[in-house]
Amino acid sequence: MTELTSSERQYAAVILVVMAMVGVAMAALGRSDPFGVHGVIVLVYSVGLLFLVLSSFYAPEPRTDRQASYYDDPIKVGIALSMAWAVFGMFMGVWIAAQLAWPTLAFDAAWSTFGRLRPTHTTGVIFGFGGNALIATSFHVVQRTSRARLAGQISPWFVLLGFNLFCILAVTGYVMGVTQSKEYAEAEWYADLWLVVVWVTYFILYLRTLARRKEPHIYVANWYYMAFIVVVAILHIVNNLAVPVSIGHAKSYTIWAGVQDAMVQWWYGHNAVAFFLTSGFLGMMYYYLPKRAGRPIFSYRLSILSFWGITFFYMWAGSHHLHYTALPHWVQNLGMTFSVMLLVPSWASAGNALLTLNGAWHKVRDDATLRFMMVAAVFYGLSTFEGSFLAIRPVNSLSHYTDWTIGHVHAGALGWVAFITFGSLYTLVPALWKRDAMHSAALVEVHFWLALAGTLIYVFAMWNSGIIQGLMWRTYTEDGTLAYSFVDSLIAMYPYYIARAFGGLLFLLGALVACYNIWMTARATPLIAGSQLDLPDRRPATGTAPSPAE
Repeated sequence: MTELTSSERQYAAVILVVMAMVGVAMAALGRSDPFGVHGVIVLVYSVGLLFLVLSSFYAPEPRTDRQASYYDDPIKVGIALSMAWAVFGMFMGVWIAAQLAWPTLAFDAAWSTFGRLRPTHTTGVIFGFGGNALIATSFHVVQRTSRARLAGQISPWFVLLGFNLFCILAVTGYVMGVTQSKEYAEAEWYADLWLVVVWVTYFILYLRTLARRKEPHIYVANWYYMAFIVVVAILHIVNNLAVPVSIGHAKSYTIWAGVQDAMVQWWYGHNAVAFFLTSGFLGMMYYYLPKRAGRPIFSYRLSILSFWGITFFYMWAGSHHLHYTALPHWVQNLGMTFSVMLLVPSWASAGNALLTLNGAWHKVRDDATLRFMMVAAVFYGLSTFEGSFLAIRPVNSLSHYTDWTIGHVHAGALGWVAFITFGSLYTLVPALWKRDAMHSAALVEVHFWLALAGTLIYVFAMWNSGIIQGLMWRTYTEDGTLAYSFVDSLIAMYPYYIARAFGGLLFLLGALVACYNIWMTARATPLIAGSQLDLPDRRPATGTAPSPAE
């Protein structure tokens, strides 16, 4: 926070004091309730940040020409937070995967059971690791493609640190047993309200930065980031409409009920996949892949076509999670139809990425960072095909409730989301810290093979176990009774659950290697100083500028 003026530090201090007072009030009202525990967490978090602000209160004033350079400090912190959440979330994933093979790993404490730890894994990886990576890279991309500094000094910090406070409240709430019983387990009502404030600030900050751009056109990566920001806000608000039991209690009741609750939940759940785990990371791909390959994107028009196709089709696809339920049949058909149609814009982006690498395949062979992005594009194409395939009702009758769905989800989460994130970070980190390359290219290579091996082992184990599950559950004897009991299917799954835990462990080891490599890169001596707005990295790729998005 060295780039803040004394008046900006005072403003930040006032915000943190108010947050600390809110934490005190929550602790007093909630007492032994999770609401009170979270009040203490808010208090400690605010006081810790307040100490950082006050420790630099009498630091020298920033340069008068700071507006002539990019604002990269929040991005650096965002990368560090993203990797910290990656290690935490993936460790929890390995733990709960191991619990399915060895149930005694749950100990005798309620907080260590699968039901409590599973949402800490999903939130830690999706929102902690993925969310921080999206915030950090979006701050970087919008500045470079607009040749404009972030439109605010405190708001980037508020967005980044406020979002991480939400993640902490959510994860600790899950451990204490407080959720809204959703598939993508949601946080407490007060944490949800806090995220709305943070996310609206994020939206305004992004718009203001685009409004002050020096480039005449908005590069396509920003379209995807904006879709991610806008739609996630809508999804979060609608899905989490709830009435708290009292002002001092964490418990609340959703306003949705019955089949409406199911429909709203999967409208939210599938569009969280669409606009958090797809749209935002496509924004990464459309900037960092051409940047690393040293080539312009294959087709700018195709990227815009893909954007509008994904934006429209994805909105209608959520009901394919509710085949053979009380949901009206026509709504199930609608979700199935749009899920199949969704393959077209999805493959347009996957193909666009792979065709961008034409003429640069020698770089893919020699550069593990670019290989991360290439494999991500392949997995994106494969997982979107599989998603459309599983949405077809007869196929869904075999796959639903089985580990096949788990394999599909992790093909996208590990193979697409994590791979494009690591490739983007390996491209961003040396540029951000002004190094010529990552600390160790060999470690990037090691990470790549650990991550690829872990992903393939995990996904193939779940594909096999899921199909076996589905077949065993629908096998009947000649007299019309089930041929296998549920316990029989569990016994058949045992070796696959061990393989899943091993694959997750390999992926976790790769993340630890990445943490070390990024840390050592940041510690190295910089090659150049400053980050002026006229640096040559303002273009998404070398060569001619892309066609305007009209």
